[in-house]
Amino acid sequence: MQFWRALRHRLIPISHRITVAVPSKVSTVQRKFCENKLNVIRQIKPTNGKVILGSIVVASLPLVPFKNIFESFLISTAFLDAPNYNEQLFNVVLKGDLSALRRLKGKVDVNARHSLGWTALHVASVNGDSKMISLLIEMGADIDAEDLFSNVNLVAKEKQMNSIQVLLSREDEFSHRLNNRCSFRGFTALHYAVLSGDTESVLVLLKNGANPLKCDESGHKAIDYTAENQKEMKNALIKYTKKYAEQEKIKEVEERRKFPLEKRLKQVIVGQEGAIAIVAATIRRKENGWFDEDHPLVFLFLGSSGIGKTELAKQVAKYLHKNNKKGFVRLDMSEYQQKHEVAKLIGAPPGYIGYDKGGQLTKALKEFPNAVVLFDEVEKAHPDVLTVLLQLFDEGRLTDGHGKTVECKDAIFIMTSNLASDEIAEYGVQLRQEAQEIAKKRYAGKVVDDQYIEEITVSKHFKENVVRPILKQSLKRDEFLGRINEIVYFLPFSESELKLLVLKELNAWAKRSTEKHNIQLTWDKRVIDVLINGYNVYYGARSIKHEVERRVINQLAAAHEFGHIHQNSKIHLTVEQDSNNSDNLMIKMIVKGKNDKKGVLMDLAFKSPLNKS
Repeated sequence: MQFWRALRHRLIPISHRITVAVPSKVSTVQRKFCENKLNVIRQIKPTNGKVILGSIVVASLPLVPFKNIFESFLISTAFLDAPNYNEQLFNVVLKGDLSALRRLKGKVDVNARHSLGWTALHVASVNGDSKMISLLIEMGADIDAEDLFSNVNLVAKEKQMNSIQVLLSREDEFSHRLNNRCSFRGFTALHYAVLSGDTESVLVLLKNGANPLKCDESGHKAIDYTAENQKEMKNALIKYTKKYAEQEKIKEVEERRKFPLEKRLKQVIVGQEGAIAIVAATIRRKENGWFDEDHPLVFLFLGSSGIGKTELAKQVAKYLHKNNKKGFVRLDMSEYQQKHEVAKLIGAPPGYIGYDKGGQLTKALKEFPNAVVLFDEVEKAHPDVLTVLLQLFDEGRLTDGHGKTVECKDAIFIMTSNLASDEIAEYGVQLRQEAQEIAKKRYAGKVVDDQYIEEITVSKHFKENVVRPILKQSLKRDEFLGRINEIVYFLPFSESELKLLVLKELNAWAKRSTEKHNIQLTWDKRVIDVLINGYNVYYGARSIKHEVERRVINQLAAAHEFGHIHQNSKIHLTVEQDSNNSDNLMIKMIVKGKNDKKGVLMDLAFKSPLNKS
């Protein structure tokens, strides 16, 4: 006892280094006594710091006078450092010490996570401490933060820890009442409050704006975890779910007014104003309840390859379902060209291989009934697959291989096709030329805007007499076409849109060159004019991408390999006439080193190593 009093007395005045001794050759009872005393010493908090245990050493000068008390020592060295308030936060919340939590206000990150993934609000909620929940929310806790802890075995594997260690930490520092074989990833404070069975905690969270519609990783809302005898809690959740849904709907309407879908789509997609306008108008109709609830929305996107059909479908899904990956289902119909591959779509019938797995489409729609489903290159599908799609579009439901019906009337189905793409491309070029002529007249004051809009719209004659016969011949049936709400035409890019595509591609490569090679890339405006000449109306934006790679990036890579450009180089792309052919414009680069004031003009057209001349 005298040893510990002396040791504790010696600890207090030391400001930078603290040395603590624990005897090694003592009985179990004595060791336990020493460990308890050591824990007391660990809790000594000088004014500007905290004792943190460090590495084990063999001896230490300040303890020489005490060596005659024990035969040998295990010496632990500790250093004074800034206090770990976040660590204290979890202990305080677990103990339910409100006054201690108030003292931590302003010193602690209330949204800090435990090393295993949960927050302090999760701790308070799972233990049903409504007062602690209120105080944490008042201090700025994120009420809808998700727990990153899945289950003991997975976390142990992720963190490279012993599973017993993880289990003990979860039980001692979170809650011992949970089934730790289950996954809790994605649980919010509201989920945990429901599991705690404390209605008051649930009400506190709901009144402070907790989202009752939020799902965990398994797709379950908080209300799904209520027990049958928890009627008061369940009724409160139902009431606030309706209230929250109404508030969210009002917010979404306001957000849509301020930032319409057309503007959102235009941020990502170059050109295609007509296609965007049709899709946005149809989606708006659905969002505001002006649609047939018995049938899903069905689109058919027509146009050349690389013109934005797939990207528009992705952006619609992102708009409707935010970043939920299950909200967008893409099926490549080239994988369904054979009769037997219908089973891949809806599931194999009883007695056949794959019966237990289910179909790709039915499985996806069971998980997310209002998903955006993309059928890519639908003309490649077998006629029997189209028969299944006909039922899907007509009734808004599918019967899987198990005989179970999957309801999906709220889904949006988008088919893309290259049918009539050549005709649409040629017609689009003609439209662009006519539009340019009308635009010149319009700017001269000889034509009004209404006439201009009418002229650049795809004509009914073209749709009925050119496109429809091609669709009918390939898809074989009128009733299939009759189920489509909107056939959307994607036209070739205009010159201004091509410039945007080139600029977008060059900016992407400039960013990559800076990040990967620390090389700054800039260019003249004339470079853009030269690169748009590589546009092919039948291959869309991909032809621009390939032209940039051929005429610029391939040559930059060669210059890099031969040592003409290095890290910290500045490269400026410019255009000059070919000395042998005045009609031929060549892209060249001016290379500046780190300390160079003047650049060196260099031809990008490097000769192939195979060319010996």
